[in-house]
Amino acid sequence: MSDKNEIKEDVKEEKDKGYYFREACSWIAVVGFAIVAAYLINTFIIVNSYVPTGSMENTIMAKSKIIGLRFSYWFDEPERGDIIVFKAPDNKEINYVKRIIGLPGEKVRIEDSNIYITPADGGEEFILEEDYLKEEWVISTGPYAFEVPEDSYLTLGDNRNTSKDARYWVNQYVEKDTILGKAVVCYSPKMYVLE
Repeated sequence: MSDKNEIKEDVKEEKDKGYYFREACSWIAVVGFAIVAAYLINTFIIVNSYVPTGSMENTIMAKSKIIGLRFSYWFDEPERGDIIVFKAPDNKEINYVKRIIGLPGEKVRIEDSNIYITPADGGEEFILEEDYLKEEWVISTGPYAFEVPEDSYLTLGDNRNTSKDARYWVNQYVEKDTILGKAVVCYSPKMYVLE
């Protein structure tokens, strides 16, 4: 009788070991899947960025965290007014967040706090309307002249009085292949959609 009980206990013990092994494997699979999914999402779908300064105020406040979509420009070209996340032209180790002002091939002039744009096709020069500026633009108001290369963009911050942007960089233009994504959502400290 005791032999039968011992055999039953041995079988039960073996089943328990198999159960724990399967349970451990399923947890490892779930954690592994989560790590791979997070990596793929962060590499191909979204880009997280931090805006430490007030250079984009009042659109994006200082110390904000934002999400950009990496696939925004897979099928469409960046447009004037888009807020983008990109590798800083003077230091590719840092990500910047700024607004696109000049498009490839355009001539851009800044004089007395106004931005004058001559289209790449040689069309008539126009003054850029900017209702997103934080305050009256009184610092580094021009004169500046830019000729945007064919594969690049001219970017400026919305808070022109404090933004360190193309007016100050050695490499003034953002090359298309250094754009990481279009900024779409601010999620900290306050959540809102960027326009």
